[in-house]
Amino acid sequence: MNKLTYVNNQKNVIGKSLRRIRKKQKVTQLDLAARMQVLGVNVDQQAISNIENNKRIVTDYELACFCKALRCTEQELLQDFHDKLRTEE
Repeated sequence: MNKLTYVNNQKNVIGKSLRRIRKKQKVTQLDLAARMQVLGVNVDQQAISNIENNKRIVTDYELACFCKALRCTEQELLQDFHDKLRTEE
């Protein structure tokens, strides 16, 4: 297993937060995909599903654009990851 791609068998660290924030805002995966495409990011509904289900990596550029599309901060999207790191210390 490539440790650069997977950390603790996870392909990304924002999937759960992305789903939580998206649903809290009542944004569908299709709506989020459309917002991302307006920002010039080629992410479709299936890709968002794969990200939320931890089956796809997320690039730094995509992370920044998810924040813009959902009007949230990087800290909010990374919150679960930071919380997990604190509990492992």
